[in-house]
Amino acid sequence: MDVSRSHDTPGIPAAPWRKGRASKQPAPQRVPLSADLIVDAALRIAGAEGIDALTMRRIAQEFDTGPSSIYAHVINKDELLDLMLDRVAAGIDVPKADPDDWQEQARDVARAIYRVFSANADVARIALATIPTGPNMLRVTEGLLAVLVAGGVPIQQAAWSVDRILLYISADAYEGSQFMARQRESGLPMREFGPAFREQVRTFYASLPSETFPCTSANADILTSGGGDDRFEFGLDLILTGLAAKLPAPDA
Repeated sequence: MDVSRSHDTPGIPAAPWRKGRASKQPAPQRVPLSADLIVDAALRIAGAEGIDALTMRRIAQEFDTGPSSIYAHVINKDELLDLMLDRVAAGIDVPKADPDDWQEQARDVARAIYRVFSANADVARIALATIPTGPNMLRVTEGLLAVLVAGGVPIQQAAWSVDRILLYISADAYEGSQFMARQRESGLPMREFGPAFREQVRTFYASLPSETFPCTSANADILTSGGGDDRFEFGLDLILTGLAAKLPAPDA
């Protein structure tokens, strides 16, 4: 009997004294890639490392593969960014337009967008440079446009208003994400970092030469008052009340 080949016989286990035989395990099967999995990984990377760290090579590392495998599912980085933006936009609810409540509905939509953008690090930065083309972002912009038009806003003003509102929200949320990045770098909890940072800014403003910066130096306390949510609501109110003031008279 040729015992040297007994390990090849079905049903007979490998001899434990043969090196590598007893401990050898089947190679793990890779999870099939998809655009959804790639977007998941991209959002994780952006959240942990920032949008600048997002490259096809970096994403490929998450799946222990090469960039070419990523390009098989996502055309380029621009498409990936659009997919990321559209993924988070799925969490934004838009109400059915009510002509009698259009301003409050517009505020609610704006607040929902702001919350979602703020909760997903650097996504607001994507929104600043991306024209919405995905189904979720198109649903949001269509819904907001419908709210304004139902409220009597002429379509041209409504179209530009949606553009300006999204720009305002994206810029505000992006500024917030930068502030959070500073807080993380400091190692301090937000309850300590926020007041300390504002005090630094207040002290700086107050120290400016009054003959050159009279308004800034004399009003340092006021200039640094109010939290991010308060300032966001103030700006949103400026946009919507200003828009309402431009509406044509009912009998026009």
